[in-house]
Amino acid sequence: MVNSRGVIINEKGAALITVYMAVAVLLAFGGFVVDVSNTQNKAANTFKNQAQIINIADAGIDEALVWLRDYYVQYGTYPSGSISKIGPKNFSPGSYEVFFTDLGSSGKARYKVRCEVKIGGILQTVVTNYLQIDNFARYIWFTDGENYQGSNVWFWDQDHLNGTTHTNGHFNIKGNPVFGGKVLSVDDYIRYFNNGSNINSSDLSNPPHDLPDFQDTVTLGSKSINMPTQALKLRAASLSGGVRYSGDTTIRLNSNGTMNVTNGGHTHNNVALPANGALFVNNGNLNISGTLSGRLTAGASGDINITNNIIYANDPRIPGSTSTDTLGLISEGDVMISKNASSTNLEIDASIMALNTSFMLEEWWKNGARGTLSVFGGIIQKQRGPVGSFNGSTKVSGYSKNYNYDERLLSSPPPFVPTTGDYISLTWEN
Repeated sequence: MVNSRGVIINEKGAALITVYMAVAVLLAFGGFVVDVSNTQNKAANTFKNQAQIINIADAGIDEALVWLRDYYVQYGTYPSGSISKIGPKNFSPGSYEVFFTDLGSSGKARYKVRCEVKIGGILQTVVTNYLQIDNFARYIWFTDGENYQGSNVWFWDQDHLNGTTHTNGHFNIKGNPVFGGKVLSVDDYIRYFNNGSNINSSDLSNPPHDLPDFQDTVTLGSKSINMPTQALKLRAASLSGGVRYSGDTTIRLNSNGTMNVTNGGHTHNNVALPANGALFVNNGNLNISGTLSGRLTAGASGDINITNNIIYANDPRIPGSTSTDTLGLISEGDVMISKNASSTNLEIDASIMALNTSFMLEEWWKNGARGTLSVFGGIIQKQRGPVGSFNGSTKVSGYSKNYNYDERLLSSPPPFVPTTGDYISLTWEN
């Protein structure tokens, strides 16, 4: 073939070159496809391997938890000292062994649980979980029931709880309260005020007229947790390294780490806090207020009366704070805010437990509207007690509530706070 310039063109050669170029492109593309495929296969295999390891490790940690829980059920106490390992046990496509280390009662963690996973006889990973004995101080709000003397008690517009809440019953909600942490209810419904009927779980996203702000998960049908009726550990500790008083007692906490104590008609100033942090009033009531510097759990066989503010000398909420000030209040009766306490704003820094029966404001229905009750810690009570009343959207008496959880209580609760018999996971490493 001759082109317009008279040059002879070899059509077969040109075609051959074109074919070679096409083949080269195809080969290059094919190699790219193979590389991509190999990379994807490697990634898929890596992901599959990691998923298998996690599944096996989960099985090992779950068995460790079951063993620890069964031990408590069988013996009524927690294992200590040398603890035998679990395994090796097969769990397709590999096996696991679990090793326990008792870390003692340092307050940071109780058990280090290490799970070794093998696939094909080769050690793949070591997963470490730090478990702590569960205690009631991890709740900002806990109740056996959300009623007082047979009447519903309500969360309403001016209430704000920033932490985990749990009730062995169901919550009663009016308006737009804020729940900043997890919400757990043993019943399978929440009662709302404005529609006059029970709302089941499918209606949570749009309850008529009432719009609570749930900022974390809501779990209905949660596991029930039994409350104790006595502060047995605190009672025992007050006789062994602690302080035990008999009869009505008044304590004023001092910011220098001491306390003023009135008992039996006598007052003693600047008394040292008990060495082990355990104080108990037997056969009487405890009146308490002031500023705490140190770690203390104060209890009473009768009522605990909060006569005014209770605050920490070293505020842990200040950025950079290393405060260890921690207070537990455990009453085997009621925990009562005195009607003579501040009528404007009141602050209580403590994990508060009313074992029989409620945390409440004395004469909560009288004396008009007060300011805000701020609790930095938590409130645990058998039967919910009122701290005020409302009419529509207007506060008639008592306090509005601003409850914020003290995150330190999760890993370092006040001394001798009752435990639940279960465990919680603090950290997970691999």
